[in-house]
Amino acid sequence: MEAAEAVDRLTYEIFSILEGKFLFGAGVGAPKSFHSGGVGGSRMTLGRGGENVCVLSIDGGARAADGVLAAAALVRLEAALQRRASSKAARLADYFDVAAGSGAGGVLAAMLFARGPCGRPMYSAEDALGFLLRRVRRGWSSRTGGLRRRPGAAFHKVFGELTLRDTLRPVLVPCYDLATRAPFLFSRAAAAESPAYDFRLRDACAATCAASPGAAVEVFSVDGATRIAAVGSGVALGNPTAAAITHVLNNQREFPAAAGINDLLVISIGAGEAGRKVSSLRSGRARAPEITRIAADGLCDMVDQAVAMAFGHNRTSNYVRIQGTGARRSHERTTVACGGEMTEESGVGGRRDAAAEERGGGDVPGEEAGQRDQRREAGAVRA
Repeated sequence: MEAAEAVDRLTYEIFSILEGKFLFGAGVGAPKSFHSGGVGGSRMTLGRGGENVCVLSIDGGARAADGVLAAAALVRLEAALQRRASSKAARLADYFDVAAGSGAGGVLAAMLFARGPCGRPMYSAEDALGFLLRRVRRGWSSRTGGLRRRPGAAFHKVFGELTLRDTLRPVLVPCYDLATRAPFLFSRAAAAESPAYDFRLRDACAATCAASPGAAVEVFSVDGATRIAAVGSGVALGNPTAAAITHVLNNQREFPAAAGINDLLVISIGAGEAGRKVSSLRSGRARAPEITRIAADGLCDMVDQAVAMAFGHNRTSNYVRIQGTGARRSHERTTVACGGEMTEESGVGGRRDAAAEERGGGDVPGEEAGQRDQRREAGAVRA
């Protein structure tokens, strides 16, 4: 019970920080219109009169459980935005200019910013949280073990044939390419320039969630010209905040207002620090997964430090880093349980289709692909 209260208190504190710095404490007025989809469409504004570029960055490991805490915090944030806008149709994509996510965080970013049939966000934060909770035990694929050459069935059901160009705002998803031995960043800007860099969202998510070289995912661009032998982004870019900032500052076409780093408002949500001790280090026989985890956590902290220093005196007003100590591993079951309670309270878990459940589906609330999206978007418009 104490652990459950601690995790619930942590998500509340996360929401309070986001609310204080980026909602009611930042001089935000009531939004005049929703983003209509596509680059250049009207959208809600966040920050000081909309003069800042708002960046959402989400850490995440290869497992669905690594994104549950961030998803729970984003559910609370989206609910606050809906109250602020006096509309249940308000979505996080209406308030952020760019989203970056690694691992499970990349799945969250892709789901929250994917464009639906009516030009509105396809999924809400509640939908994304519900999806992660259902994948905690199943994993990303319907099959376990072996080398996965194709993306898991779960991502196919969520995104269908949507590509990087089918997002409401720029989405950045990193991975590590074994073929070039270098990090690779899936981005809408690159996809807009050439079909050779336009990937399906399901492939980008499968790539960033590949757990290890033994579970590498081979993905191709939509035109088949580019091949990536991907390993999860935790190897090199577990914290994509710096990559997102660099992308904005070097992309004047999409972000003309970003003359410098102080023109950005950045929210960076961590996956939770490791709460367990590495006992095998005492005997000098640390396992490879433990060493990889230590290195990944260290890289995330280094990025956090570098970004904070880059903001200088404005780091307390323009940059917020949320990291739950011990929440990812030592309290993982409790975190998932709390997320499940939130889903039940909001009714997310009760919207699964019985027929889809019998077919082994039901990964996403609602109907199958097209029918599900059309009904959701119609409901959002009516709201």
